[in-house]
Amino acid sequence: QILLVESGGGLVSTGDSLRLSCTASSRTFESYIMGWFRQAPGKEREFVAGIDKSGRTTDYADSVKGRISISRDNTKNTLYLQMNSLKPEDTASYYCAARFGYSIATKRNLYDYWGQGTQVTVSS
Repeated sequence: QILLVESGGGLVSTGDSLRLSCTASSRTFESYIMGWFRQAPGKEREFVAGIDKSGRTTDYADSVKGRISISRDNTKNTLYLQMNSLKPEDTASYYCAARFGYSIATKRNLYDYWGQGTQVTVSS
């Protein structure tokens, strides 16, 4: 089992940057495929970015490509989401998630563990 704790959210202005972190409790962090999802009020939780176990392969939602970057440091059991050029439509609760398996998944039901989320609010 793995416990995930997100941090780094906050209130920012349009065009600002923010880096989210997700710290994992498990010593086998490197065994998990990791992802970031977000959920805005009244909307479904959606895939933002995913990364494979080594950190060499990533995948992004079309809506964030070029602005957001996912990375991981397996020595620190930590996942990151660097968000640049933030827009009001990026406002949401952001969740990190972990899954067993061999490839990045974009569907939330394929992830086995979830954090509690961190709120990102982008003002216009």
